[in-house]
Amino acid sequence: MKKIKNFILISLAGTSFNASAVDSMSIEGGHGNGIDVGRVGLQWDWDKQWFAAHGWHLGGYWDASAGVLHGRSGGPVNNDVADFSVTPTFRYQQTDLTTIAPYIDAGVGAHLWSRTTITQSIRSGTAFQFGEHVGVGVRFGNRGIYDLSYRFQHMSNASIKEPNPGLSIQLVRFQIHFN
Repeated sequence: MKKIKNFILISLAGTSFNASAVDSMSIEGGHGNGIDVGRVGLQWDWDKQWFAAHGWHLGGYWDASAGVLHGRSGGPVNNDVADFSVTPTFRYQQTDLTTIAPYIDAGVGAHLWSRTTITQSIRSGTAFQFGEHVGVGVRFGNRGIYDLSYRFQHMSNASIKEPNPGLSIQLVRFQIHFN
């Protein structure tokens, strides 16, 4: 586990996030496994277009978020757990943002929880979690300034340490692009 933590810290340290160059911000909410989720985030575009063809391309962005996982199981243990994450996300999207532009995206990143117990049935062996998501959405408005999407996300510690119940959530996300 120490090797994984060191790898993540080195990877994050090698990534520069220039706060003045934030490309968008987001707010998302959802639920799953007896918890409610709320997050805010900042995104930095990679400014790359791969496999451009027929008005579509593959791009991506860094997504840094902070939020709360709120247990609502009705049992004796219900904690509010802070969730901090950094996720590189790939997005296959329409290149023309002058109309409604659909997309799909997917990412795998790192999450750090403030506690390892959210509800009686969601007790993780580690505060470190992997988080992967897939989503579909649409950009709209002048130059695609607005972004609305649905995401399915799964978080777990990949059996680094037991227990590892995993957590699957459904999210609705609204994002505003600045450029």
